[in-house]
Amino acid sequence: MVGEKPPNVMIEIEDQKYETILGTYCWSTGCVDTIGPVELLEGETPISVKPGVVIKFVMDYEPKPNQFHVTQINEDKRTEVELKGNRISAPIQKGIYYYNYGVWWMDEEVENVSHGDAFYNFVIEVN
Repeated sequence: MVGEKPPNVMIEIEDQKYETILGTYCWSTGCVDTIGPVELLEGETPISVKPGVVIKFVMDYEPKPNQFHVTQINEDKRTEVELKGNRISAPIQKGIYYYNYGVWWMDEEVENVSHGDAFYNFVIEVN
């Protein structure tokens, strides 16, 4: 894997791009363990979104990761979110939601071997 740490990931909401905050990762340079998404995002201003709006994950890096996982946290409740074509939908209910987007670069030939992984974090407020 190229670089000292995993590539940046942006989220795109209604043609606006926003940065995510890199959390825990393992890369060619080693592993870094950080605090959880809610603590990591403390002090960050939530991105204001409309209910149900599409949130797209954008990574300008090759090779692309081949495994993905999204967790949503709202009032200490963790929910797995289905990812469809690098997209999720914002909740319908108003509130503040924290997200943890995990990606893995798994070996194509050797089962259960990862060449790198990274967890990206962001917070939205549904109005």
